[in-house]
Amino acid sequence: CLSWVGGRYSLWSAIGLSIALHIGFENFEQLLSGAHWMDNHFRSAPLERNVPVLLALLGVWYINLWGAETQALLPYDQYLHRFAAYFQQGDMESNGKYITADGSRVDYHTGPIVWGEPGTNGQHAFYQLIHQGTRMIPADFLIPAQSQHPIRDNLHHKILMANFLAQTEALMKGKTPEEAQGELEAAGLKGDRLHKLLPHKVFQGNKPSNSIVFKKLSPFTLGALIAMYEHKIFVQGVVWNINSYDQWGVELGKQLAKRIEPELKDASEVGSHDSSTNGLINFLKKNFA
Repeated sequence: CLSWVGGRYSLWSAIGLSIALHIGFENFEQLLSGAHWMDNHFRSAPLERNVPVLLALLGVWYINLWGAETQALLPYDQYLHRFAAYFQQGDMESNGKYITADGSRVDYHTGPIVWGEPGTNGQHAFYQLIHQGTRMIPADFLIPAQSQHPIRDNLHHKILMANFLAQTEALMKGKTPEEAQGELEAAGLKGDRLHKLLPHKVFQGNKPSNSIVFKKLSPFTLGALIAMYEHKIFVQGVVWNINSYDQWGVELGKQLAKRIEPELKDASEVGSHDSSTNGLINFLKKNFA
């Protein structure tokens, strides 16, 4: 692999050999073909229809004009259960920087905190925060139109799609006090009980989300999705005038680890660091034997 190919982009290079050996070279070629298709789209599509550019500009809009700090990736397909984790490195290592390409310090926010889980897990965990929390959380919802396992006339996948559509509609429209009150009254609530519960049943709505729908998850589709987000990250780096292809922020910890490692092997008390680090090292040395 060429030395200038960063780890987070290396799957397209010779490093992808391990992927090819695991999934077969035909599937690996399809992965590359999907990425190539997205490369051509990014290179040739007009800006107003260029998906990576649109995603990037929406992200910049939410971060720099609305103060959003995070970006949620919420795939409604269990085969994409590590998709958000993959782009935690892809995005945060690329654009988590406060120094511009010309060496000056930014006076604006750059890369977001990227996180997420498959939607079926997230709905019963953190969607509460997205719907009724005090922070704006832009979210990308991803789903295939066709299931890998069409069980019982696609019943399971239709339930999954219904939840996907319901969540994005709820984020967009919310629920007004009048709608919530009507539902509570229809359920037989009235008086103080109704008025105490009513505020909790109201949803503000107007929460930002993107719905990314593809026909079926395949090596080709996965390659296109990965490349789409890579190009999005690149465009945001250009807008913020930062170099998305270095990662100096990971170096300091590595340097300090090389210094600390021999100190952990020595039995004597350590006093060469700050008081907090000295205390932690010495406590660990006393207790790991």
